[in-house]
Amino acid sequence: MSTTYDCRDPQGNAAAVDAAVAALRRGQLVVLPTDTVYGLAADAFNPTAVGLLLEAKGRGRDMPTPVLVPAVRTLDGLLDYVPSIARELAEAFWPGGLTLVLHHAATLAWDLGDTKGTVALRMPLDPVALAVLEQTGPLAVSSANRTGLPAPTDAAEAARQLGTAVEVYLDGGVTGDPVASTILDLTGDVPVVLRVGAVSLEQLRTVLPDLGDAPDLAAPA
Repeated sequence: MSTTYDCRDPQGNAAAVDAAVAALRRGQLVVLPTDTVYGLAADAFNPTAVGLLLEAKGRGRDMPTPVLVPAVRTLDGLLDYVPSIARELAEAFWPGGLTLVLHHAATLAWDLGDTKGTVALRMPLDPVALAVLEQTGPLAVSSANRTGLPAPTDAAEAARQLGTAVEVYLDGGVTGDPVASTILDLTGDVPVVLRVGAVSLEQLRTVLPDLGDAPDLAAPA
């Protein structure tokens, strides 16, 4: 049976975060607020838990799960090599709405789907999400919706879509406009914008002056 915790009262947040962390460590799923939309989270290093996440969303392995991190320094533990431009972008826009696609370390014991050796990383700008991440480390997190349905901006809508597949719902109130993160692919010789979202092209060009325009593509929710 799912449990919902109200995280809008800071005094009650510690118990809510502890419950979410315990569920994640047991291999269960948690819904939490982020600075974009609500996210569905699983232990990134537990393949069974990640499989449950994909199943809850109705999503195949061909659509691998992004990973949220608690700090910029986490890049050093997830990548064999951190490109200088990746660090510059992370320091400029994290925490915030920029997702960076990079080659992950070959030795990592995780299975996020058919990633072809890459991972999409982001540090969210949300105190509840960060409080959870600080205790768990990297989490596999995708928008808390069934694939093909709108990404939820409140915990109640996430619960309507995902129901008892989720052990713990953290209710941080309405997240605001449902603007997804901007996705920037840094796996090639030239950075490529895969999706424009919370961080504009103009903002990215303060770090990447020669950045090209984004293709007219919509990334799956």
